[in-house]
Amino acid sequence: MKRQRLPLPTHPLARTFGPASQSVTTSLGDSSVTAYRGTVRRFLTYLGAQFPEVDSLQQLRRDPPILGWLAFLRAHQPTLASITRANYVIALRRMLEDLAWTQQLPHLTHLLDRDDVPRKERHLPRPLTPEQDQLVQQELLRRNDFASNVLLLLRHTGMRIGECVDLSIDCLRPLGPDQWAIHVPLGKLKTERWVPVDSTVCQLVDRIRSLRPPTAPQQADCCYPGHAARYILIRGLRAALREAVDAAGISARIVPHQFRHTSGTEMLRAGVSFAAVMKLLGHKSPHMTMEYLEITQQDLQREFQLALSHPRSSALNATLLRLLARCGFIEPGRLANIRPARS
Repeated sequence: MKRQRLPLPTHPLARTFGPASQSVTTSLGDSSVTAYRGTVRRFLTYLGAQFPEVDSLQQLRRDPPILGWLAFLRAHQPTLASITRANYVIALRRMLEDLAWTQQLPHLTHLLDRDDVPRKERHLPRPLTPEQDQLVQQELLRRNDFASNVLLLLRHTGMRIGECVDLSIDCLRPLGPDQWAIHVPLGKLKTERWVPVDSTVCQLVDRIRSLRPPTAPQQADCCYPGHAARYILIRGLRAALREAVDAAGISARIVPHQFRHTSGTEMLRAGVSFAAVMKLLGHKSPHMTMEYLEITQQDLQREFQLALSHPRSSALNATLLRLLARCGFIEPGRLANIRPARS
């Protein structure tokens, strides 16, 4: 279901920025269109309040309107994340470039530059601790309602919340005797994938189907909520998790996206290769996968012991282990245990 789009503010520039937002999002998804329109609303609302005399593209200047808007974003309360501010700046910059071409106003391309885009914040992986994971899952199992089962499905598959609510009614596919995979639809990166699942996930999907209202269309999504729009369902899932976390006695703030971090870290520690974890999470870049996984000293020690137990691949292991020793993760004396590669 598409989110209902809010109208643009009453401002003379809405007649030009509206078409510009449509032009630059022609090949993008519905969520990107909504984001660009949100940028237009925010910028024109600011412009109308702070610079009401600016009512044409010719009057737009870098100082003060544009620089003032950047300062407005930085001073926003509650504080906007750097990635949120970056998205606003990038969206406005692209629309200004489009307008510079269509309206023959070259100066618009110089109102924002790359240095105005906030740098991406570096976040540590945020998997749940084993204790938090156990308590949250126990509470969700105890509740056993629609939202709880959807949240458990997120935890056991590592899907994004948007992917989960868009699952088709026949998302489960048999691959062989007692072998199943769940079809994850087009998501954030416009890719789809198959994620192997066990009987627990199959039971969760069946339970979600059984909790669908009798009036739900047969061809609707698996998580068809029977009410309002898609974003309301997602908001309800977030609220349900907050209630479960409070009921479990956990004081830390936990959000659904942490289930992805937890699932990815769990798969890595279970012996799934890094490349396979990357595919299962639906990442295109190994750097993104690294930001999701929590790799501890115990994980490094386990990999070290595993490398020593495979002498046939010791030539490659030697290079890896010397690098780990140089970085201080293992004792240099342990390198003597590495056998030379057999020819």
